[in-house]
Amino acid sequence: MDHDFLGESAVPPTYTRTYGGNAAFHNFHNDYSHIQDPNLRRRLALSEIDKVPFGWYHVRAVVVAGIGFFTDSYDIFAINLVTSILGMVFWQQTNQGVLPTNVNTAVKAATSGGAVIGQVGFGWLADLIGRRKMYGMELAIIILATLAQSLSAPSSAVTMTGLLVFWRVVMGIGIGGDYPLSAVITSEFAPTRWRGAMMAAVFSMQGAGQFAAALVALITTVSFKESFLNTTGAWSSCGDDCQRAGDRAWRIIIGFGGVPAVFALYYRITIPETPRYTFDVGHDIEKAEADVKAYMKNQKEGVVDPISQQQTKARMGKKLAVPKASWPDVFSYFSQWQNFKVIFSTTASWFFLDLAFYGLGLNNTIVLNAIGYSTGNTIYASLLNTAIGNLVLVCAGAIPGYWTSVATIDTLGRKPIQIVGFFLLTVIFVVIGFAYHSLSSKALLALYVLAQFFFNFGPNTTTFIIPGECFPTRYRSTGHGISAAAGKIGAIIAQVIANPLLGKGASPPNCQGMQCSPWLPHLMQIFALFMLCGTIVSFLLPETKGRTLEEIAGEVSTALDIRNGSATVSNGFLGWWARSGPFSGGKPAGFNYVKSPNLGPKSPGLRGKRERLGIMASPELLPKKVERGKKEHGRARSESSANGYDGSVSSTSAHAAPRRADENDDLYLAGAGGALPGWGAGWSVQMNDVNPRRTNGRVESIMLNDVGKLINK
Repeated sequence: MDHDFLGESAVPPTYTRTYGGNAAFHNFHNDYSHIQDPNLRRRLALSEIDKVPFGWYHVRAVVVAGIGFFTDSYDIFAINLVTSILGMVFWQQTNQGVLPTNVNTAVKAATSGGAVIGQVGFGWLADLIGRRKMYGMELAIIILATLAQSLSAPSSAVTMTGLLVFWRVVMGIGIGGDYPLSAVITSEFAPTRWRGAMMAAVFSMQGAGQFAAALVALITTVSFKESFLNTTGAWSSCGDDCQRAGDRAWRIIIGFGGVPAVFALYYRITIPETPRYTFDVGHDIEKAEADVKAYMKNQKEGVVDPISQQQTKARMGKKLAVPKASWPDVFSYFSQWQNFKVIFSTTASWFFLDLAFYGLGLNNTIVLNAIGYSTGNTIYASLLNTAIGNLVLVCAGAIPGYWTSVATIDTLGRKPIQIVGFFLLTVIFVVIGFAYHSLSSKALLALYVLAQFFFNFGPNTTTFIIPGECFPTRYRSTGHGISAAAGKIGAIIAQVIANPLLGKGASPPNCQGMQCSPWLPHLMQIFALFMLCGTIVSFLLPETKGRTLEEIAGEVSTALDIRNGSATVSNGFLGWWARSGPFSGGKPAGFNYVKSPNLGPKSPGLRGKRERLGIMASPELLPKKVERGKKEHGRARSESSANGYDGSVSSTSAHAAPRRADENDDLYLAGAGGALPGWGAGWSVQMNDVNPRRTNGRVESIMLNDVGKLINK
């Protein structure tokens, strides 16, 4: 037997314990620095991250990542509010104040084109050189390009179209980089219980960005009211004073998008590397632990002894079982159907979604005008109604949809929300497309608001979340970037298709309502087909709810994993449906969750907090648990219970009040074989078998195993 891996004795030496920040992330060094097996040490550390309670640390992480998405959304959708102003300012003489269709398409598609480059490039680089080294760089690009757009002016050498397209491509690169970085960093720092809600909360800032863009447009329009009032409803009626006001207005609307990003830039560039990346890609065990503590203290990175770091990395890092990223490993991993179908379904579902989401979202003004909610007798009235109409869509449909996803994503699951969302969008677009001329303007507006709700309480949120969870750490950022890039390719195609179709058969420049977009019903029918395709491919997705990232990536589930109580399904049709149906997946997380198995009964520790059990802790050393106001019924307590250890109580009295197996029993670990205490390496547990059909029986006895035999297994 190799004694190098036996570690310390059953009575570990005394360590200097630190309690600062442990309410959010437990200090792994306190418990695991003496463990010599690097794979066990990795799983123990990552399991602590998965089980950590939700705290202010996570709120800060969501806010820092969310501000980036606020800026992304603002910059993407603000162009929808200024295209009319751009037309009346720069195309007044050549096109009667209307932005040409080809320019409209190019300006709107430019951001998506840059996003494809940013999503693939930043996603790959984040897996190659690290998340931390790339995080913040994309936000700096967004700030630079946003301010450059707002200060652009045409000249004899460069047209306004060229300037806008160039800077929006550059801005798109930064926006694209924000997708995989924010998603992966949030998922790798988040506890399993709240991972979906945290990622959804980050993505929900997209709704806040849309709201802010419409609000700034509204305030700006009202500020220049006097200049816009002395006009008619035609854009060609905009005179010199009106054009001057419009030129100032669009620059203010676009430029404001870079302001919030400035405040988040510092916090992004000071974030430490995620422990999962440092473990699985960097194979640097000590640095992973130090970075967690540094992030808790708002430090740039963790400080470790370089000699000890290199010695540990050389001695233990190469023994980690996680394979390194390489082209042979890429082909080996994704050549398996269970892995290939994941990346196929994430890319295909995001592609079909963005065909409709951006095909409509970037043309909200046109859609609102077609159904009669953005027109007016003056240019001021048209701009004002456009801003108000977008605010109504965001407040009534988008924002409620985003936050409904946040509240339910960890209970209902990602896969059911995506499938049902795609299906309901299919129905809505079929109704709008085939019954367009039979519906009133109020009915059309209600259906359009409903579509916005199910976009966001549906595939728009889940297509962002699932790719950030379902790939192994070494390919997680790249996989998310490829999936997101497929969506932006869909957005580009949508703009190429939507703008010409919406203008087909129109009679500009003085058209009103439906006359400007006679092909809108047919476009809705096309989008209904795309939503149906999204429904079909979503059945290939895995359900990631309540499962650790390691378990989702295909690592063997252990007692350390927090997916406790997963049902064991039988063979046959029912078993297949439970494994492959749209409602399959891990145990519901969120509000339905078991207590941490590493937490003992309440003890008089630091400020009354629960103290974690050491891996070799004896049951006799557990804190006493006092029953208050309860009379004992049934059989007498066992000897260990009499000594204060409540983990081995067994009551078989027929008169005893029924209760859950894990109620008032902090040491119960459902679905993990009742592993007690801590991670269960040294102690084996025997459960009562009075009822063989029950899998959650009570603890009958605990026996100390031969640790050497366990390690050699």
